Amino acid sequence: MSDFDMMDLPPALVARLKKMGLKDPTPIQKQAIPHALNGRDVMGLAQTGTGKTAAFGVPLIARMLEIGKRPAPRSVHGLILAPTRELATQISVNLRAFAENTPIKVAMVVGGQSINNQIKRLERGVDLLVATPGRLLDLMDRRAVRLDEADFLVLDEADQMLDMGFIHDLRKIASVIPKDRQTMLFSATMPKLMNEIANSYLNRPIRVEVSPPGKAADKVTQEVHFIAKAEKANLLIEMLARHRGERALVFGRTKHGSEKLMKTLVKAGYDAASIHGNKSQGQRDRAIAAFKSGEITVLVATDVAARGLDIPDVKHVYNFDLPNVPDNYVHRIGRTARAGKDGAAIAFCAPDEMGELKAIQKTMGIAIPVGSGRPWEVADIPEGTKPKGGRGRRRGGGGGRPQSGGNRPGGEQTQAKKPGAGRRRRRGGNRGGGGSQRAA
Repeated sequence: MSDFDMMDLPPALVARLKKMGLKDPTPIQKQAIPHALNGRDVMGLAQTGTGKTAAFGVPLIARMLEIGKRPAPRSVHGLILAPTRELATQISVNLRAFAENTPIKVAMVVGGQSINNQIKRLERGVDLLVATPGRLLDLMDRRAVRLDEADFLVLDEADQMLDMGFIHDLRKIASVIPKDRQTMLFSATMPKLMNEIANSYLNRPIRVEVSPPGKAADKVTQEVHFIAKAEKANLLIEMLARHRGERALVFGRTKHGSEKLMKTLVKAGYDAASIHGNKSQGQRDRAIAAFKSGEITVLVATDVAARGLDIPDVKHVYNFDLPNVPDNYVHRIGRTARAGKDGAAIAFCAPDEMGELKAIQKTMGIAIPVGSGRPWEVADIPEGTKPKGGRGRRRGGGGGRPQSGGNRPGGEQTQAKKPGAGRRRRRGGNRGGGGSQRAA
């Protein structure tokens, strides 16, 4: 008998979970599900890949079965908000799997898809609606959906919704949902503004926390390579050649840069695709489906894929560009070592990314082991370059491709030289890449 059997879940739901291979709940599920079944508001803090979807999805399905009545036209019984289309898709897939062979109807509304088709889908009402905030507000403006009968509200990856500027959208949506609802909030980090969200939307919530913010999965091996920006693509191609046929997820910082990198990899003979904000939803869905099936083995993405992409067999995650937000590094590398498997996270650090690397290591509380090169020093900053926000102040190695050996353990940074030393550049050293890029 599994712990799910002991949670007083409907027998049909327990049987469905077993059929899906979910016999024992993860720590976040074990803590959150009983409180959610009792009707308590829940604030869950857990990193990506810890089973948060089932932590709120399983009790939601159980509560929906208890209601035992169909929703009114254009209304919903429960609303799940997610920051990105990819995460919303992942949630809806899981909820439909949990609800298989039950009368529970699950629908999803996100941008990039036909709003007219979504309006038709909502006409008869749905039990559980998974939505991104922007598209939901569009449907509310068209009076295509009502939230006055929603008894349940879930905010998933709430910290990312705040990062993406959805705070005002959340307030508008929450204002039309009954105040006596049950609310669950799940987040990987706890920024200060999250307390405002919790106080505004949750009523005496139970707080469950299973892993400290900034902690990566135990089975992820990490390393950083100090390399000039112009040499990153060559190093990536070289490293991908070592594990051809294994799935690799490559993160870039910008839409344009990610698309350019994908084309470079295709030209080099790799089965690669890309997903980013300039791609239609159909293109993104097809790329992810091809990646899951193994039709392509390399997927280049911006942070739209940092959360919500659940592909158990991703062996390698490359941070081709380091993220501006340190927590996103943790989310990115959480795409590997899923379901108890091993995985590798490889980061490339150009001269202007030393600030980002320092912030990532501070957030994680570790020094990422060095794979090649040495931390960048002031002396190697290209002449006329002014570092922004502490970036690009250090450089190591003699320029060009980093070689293994002679690394400083744990990515330790060297001391800056005396004033004036940064005005000269070593002869023969490659220029270390341009300034900061806009986030995708």
